[in-house]
Order: sequence, then C-alpha cells, then structure tokens
Amino acid sequence: MTNERVNEHLESTAKVEVNVREVFNIDSDLIVTGFREPGVYVPEIDKGYHFNKEVTLAILAGFEHNRRVMLQGMHGTGKSTHIEQVAARLNWPCLRVNLDGNISRLDLVGKDTIVIKEGKQVTEFQEGILPWSIQRPIALIFDEYDAGRPDVMFVIQRILERGGKLTLLDKNRVISPHVDFRLFATANTIGQGDFSGMYRGVQVLNHAQIDRWNILASLNYLPQEEEVSMVLDQVANLTREYRSKVDAMVSVASLTRKGFVAGELSTLMSPRTVITWAENTLIFDDLSLAFKLSFLNKCDEQERELVAEYFQRCFGQELMLTE
Repeated sequence: MTNERVNEHLESTAKVEVNVREVFNIDSDLIVTGFREPGVYVPEIDKGYHFNKEVTLAILAGFEHNRRVMLQGMHGTGKSTHIEQVAARLNWPCLRVNLDGNISRLDLVGKDTIVIKEGKQVTEFQEGILPWSIQRPIALIFDEYDAGRPDVMFVIQRILERGGKLTLLDKNRVISPHVDFRLFATANTIGQGDFSGMYRGVQVLNHAQIDRWNILASLNYLPQEEEVSMVLDQVANLTREYRSKVDAMVSVASLTRKGFVAGELSTLMSPRTVITWAENTLIFDDLSLAFKLSFLNKCDEQERELVAEYFQRCFGQELMLTE
C-alpha cells in the first residue's frame, strides 16, 4: 500500500464510543473513544488476553485524554502486548519501535537520501518514524525505553509534552502533532539503571524526561489462578484437562520468582517462559524434557539443583539433571 493510500485510510475511519465494562470486562463506567472500523496498523485481537484493571485504565486514559503513559515491569509480563490489545479493541493504529542501541537520531527524525526523479538524481528528505507518526492517528510505542541512547532520548523529549511539536532543525520545519497521535513506552526499570544484572544495557534516564511522562503504571506477574487461565487460553490444543499440570507449572515459576527476589537465583521464569514450556510439552510429549529445554538450561549450573528442587516440590517427581 502506498503512503498516499495509507494516509487516506488512516484519516477515513469514523469515531465511536467504546464501553469499557463490556469490551474489557472491567468494572468501570468509563466510556472511551475509538475508531469504528479496524484498518492498517491495527493489531489483531487476542480473544484470550487477560487485562490488568489498573494498567488497562492507565492505557485507556492515554488514548482518551492524550496522556503520555509508561509501563514498567519485569520481562515477560506483557507490557507492550497490553498496549497493543487495548489499541486492538479501540481499532487504533499502533506501531512499536524497539529502542535498542542501533536506533539512531537519524532513524527517528529522518535523513536526506538520493532518489531518481525524471531520470535525474536528486536529494530528498526521507522522514523518520517520529515525523511520520506524529502527523497521523497512530499510537506509537517505544519498547525498551530505558535502553535508548542519550542523543535519541533528547529527540523524543521534544514531543513528550501534550501537544508538543517536533522541530526538524535541518529543514527549518515545525510539525504539530495530529489530534489522534498517542505516545506510550515500556521499560524494565524506571530510569534508575539496573543493579540486578538482568537488564544489561539499560540507561540511567534524565529525570526531567521521566517527569514528562504523565502516567507511570507497573505491570506485575498475574495471580496464580489468572496466570493458569492465561496459559490455558494462550496455548493452542492445551485442553482444560491439563489444568492441574499448568497449575504446577505456574507454581514452579512462582518459586523461581521468589528465589530471584531472595537472591537465590540469578534468573526467573516469566509468563512467556511458562507458555513456552507448555507449548514444548505438547511438542515433545515429555513435561520434564520440555522444562529442561525451556528454562533449566538457561540457569547457572550451580543453581540447577535448587530449580530441580522446585520442580520436585510442585510435581512430586524427581527431575534428573543428567542422563
């Protein structure tokens, strides 16, 4: 689809009111605005997704009231997915950008490129993701926000104010944001750096920039029953007959998280890893082998006996560490 057709499609969708209680199964009288029809860049709806009430309301406030929302939480808690699934139910176009070390200022802002027009080479400015997005009804998500390079972060800081304009200094141009442009971010830390060693590469963020985010919500791991239901919903062909096994899987995951907090383990099982374990169990038809391939082999060798003890405690069977 050409840029012209994309622009036309993004601008052609009518608005509609969305009942939060009916759509998100959350006890709230909040009514938010969405788009009537899904279009390009709207994520697919995951019917089995489990919404956290507090985080969902924070995200909805971002969409409805144009607040800048940052989600902080451990890996695998579904921070980016949470924003996407809210956007999916609002039919709101959504883009994700991972702020790894390779993302530069030019990637965000744009740069001059040489193109062929009417048989001649000419220099033309190619917009980066920021000027392209800010002019459209797009929800832009910056993943791994605390891993961004300092020069990149200062570019983003220009648009963090509500209604903040983007200045393209090289082009002497000031871009005003589209009325339906929204900005979100996800991070494992809250800009104070990482002392656990789990998130190497994260940066200590400028406090003035963190202060510009209007809403900061934390997304933690789900309660036991909710995580079990989530795994059953997410893994295809995993019938309800597996519930007792999945319950034990989540119990193992919970023990690794407690062990990590207590300093006994250097890694932990995220909900993503539990889902992977369940999927691999179906592939190999062997729960113990799937556990080794999904998580145990990621652990430090000196910690594997403790992890095997967690397994034995939850499943009532010994886990052989060597064959």
